[in-house]
Amino acid sequence: MTVFNQLKEFIDRNFRYVPPLFLTMILLIGHFSYGIFKSQWTIIAAIGTSVVVELIMGRIFTGRWKNLSSAYISGISVGILVRSTMIWPYMVTAAISIMTKYLFRYKGQHIFNPSNFAISWMLIAAPYGIAILSVQWGNDLLPMTAIWIAGLVIVWRAKRLHITVTYVLSYVLFAWIRSILIGGQFLTELSPLTGPMYQLFIFFMITDPPTNVRGKKGQILVAFLVAALEFVLRMNHFIYAPFYALFIVGPIAKLLDLKFDFSSQTTRQTSLT
Repeated sequence: MTVFNQLKEFIDRNFRYVPPLFLTMILLIGHFSYGIFKSQWTIIAAIGTSVVVELIMGRIFTGRWKNLSSAYISGISVGILVRSTMIWPYMVTAAISIMTKYLFRYKGQHIFNPSNFAISWMLIAAPYGIAILSVQWGNDLLPMTAIWIAGLVIVWRAKRLHITVTYVLSYVLFAWIRSILIGGQFLTELSPLTGPMYQLFIFFMITDPPTNVRGKKGQILVAFLVAALEFVLRMNHFIYAPFYALFIVGPIAKLLDLKFDFSSQTTRQTSLT
């Protein structure tokens, strides 16, 4: 067996730890390249809260200790995305992120993307105490290229590349339409896609396997609908449009998929023909 094959086999066996490592890479690039964190205690508070709440909720609801890779992803996502001069928004957002997995369930599955739900809820409930990482991070080509390559490899390995590609292409289309409607520059409308908020959104939030609908066609449709609603929200001056769009479209699509199981119906129809 070659070294490459051994490495591939090792990654396949331990793939659940690859996304956390990727998020850690984004965190380190953001901090050491742009100094996005005023204090290391914010990221420690977010991750620590996620881990503690995951351990408690997992023990209460399942009777066992949960693997903490998911909690780490939620915590570090909150730590990277949330901007506040206080510690408590990081802790509250992280706690809500984990709790939603156990409290909002249907047919044994949680329907909200954890960090998306928590951030969206906090933006609505505490708009003066929380903001989202945006202009604090530059768009330098080298770190952005490294992040995009790593992110694309991860979603390809997780069989979610079609979701990311659909959303990106849809975003480009709607950015072009938006530039025509408002008379702006196309590149200006397109530029947010290269920022850290969208990197986390397209590689982790919208591709989250537990909250994705079943079936490739359904996942592609949902990604397009999220981009379409985001377009509408942006046209109405919602700053955090992608989060709100996924917050609305995602759980509705998941509930419909769990209730009616469209993927199974499609499979049955295909087999009959």
